[in-house]
Amino acid sequence: MEESLYLEWVQQYFRGLSLGTVETLNGITGPQAYLHTRELRPVFSVTGKWESTTFSNRAVMADVVAMDSELPVKKRPSMGKATGEIPKIGMHKQLNENELTQLDTLVAIGQQEAAVEMFFNDTPAVITGIYERNEYTYQFGLSTGIALVTDSDNTGTAVRLNFGYPDENKFGVAALWTNTASKPFDDIKKVLNKAKADGRVITRVRLDSDTLENIANTTQAKELFAFQSNFVGGNIPTPDTDQLNSMVNRRYGFTFEVMDRTCIVEKNGEDTPVKPWKAGNVIFLTGNGFIGDLVYARLAEQNRQTVSKATYIQPTPYILISKYHKLDPSFSEHTKSQARVFPVINNVNSIYLLESTVIEA
Repeated sequence: MEESLYLEWVQQYFRGLSLGTVETLNGITGPQAYLHTRELRPVFSVTGKWESTTFSNRAVMADVVAMDSELPVKKRPSMGKATGEIPKIGMHKQLNENELTQLDTLVAIGQQEAAVEMFFNDTPAVITGIYERNEYTYQFGLSTGIALVTDSDNTGTAVRLNFGYPDENKFGVAALWTNTASKPFDDIKKVLNKAKADGRVITRVRLDSDTLENIANTTQAKELFAFQSNFVGGNIPTPDTDQLNSMVNRRYGFTFEVMDRTCIVEKNGEDTPVKPWKAGNVIFLTGNGFIGDLVYARLAEQNRQTVSKATYIQPTPYILISKYHKLDPSFSEHTKSQARVFPVINNVNSIYLLESTVIEA
């Protein structure tokens, strides 16, 4: 690696642009808000391993005893652990010889502002790429209990991490919800009853838009909506999302949250849209707190920056960006992001999974 061909620009704009990009990505008003930045707390791992700790815990009443009597000893909650290595992720972009010639031409004709913009286009892209991968992994992991990165949606190594959703918290359905005669709220009530028996209150139910539409199209959903709305007549309309949420919130105390995010995978030069949320899976959550950790570790290159002539910026505790140029195998300017980071779902005993595409035995 050699220092950037445009070192003066790098020294002037690189840090500010990187930090500004992170500030935008961490916001909640943009077109692509990131759940993982709001629902996972950043946790540094010295060992380079992630660990998910779960407690089989519930609220137990204190004992009432006579004065001067001993208090009975209560059992402590049992603890389970899942653990694994934090994988490395990253994105690499370059300006080739032809693009560098275009850049020099812009400078030569007095279009320096356009040249600077072209030169730094890759910086937001490589930072956003880390966020997109984390978001994909988080949403897929939350919707299935397994963080899965396959060869089809990644150029590199396949990764499979199981967060250990308890079998007793997993449910199927009596009839597929694509059947309008199915009774999705009977299936949902089973999950709510299990959570209630565990001493938990479900406040949020996450699912994809097609699954919510399947629910709305069922006769049961229409009848419940008609009953609550005092609708009179034989042709009951299909309730929309707001109407369904009004009905379930008053009847069951939770709100449907539609998970309809799309991420783009680039592999072999082709872009493919993918949905991180597992279609048909419904996740039941309690409260509004953190769901897990964004566990990160130091990169080997972070400890050896002085041996390279690249310029480094660390816009977050876990992302390292570098800009440099190469002479071989071709003349090119490079922007690279790296991170050892992984979304980890914790306290899985308080998460309930219903698979609407699976008939329960």
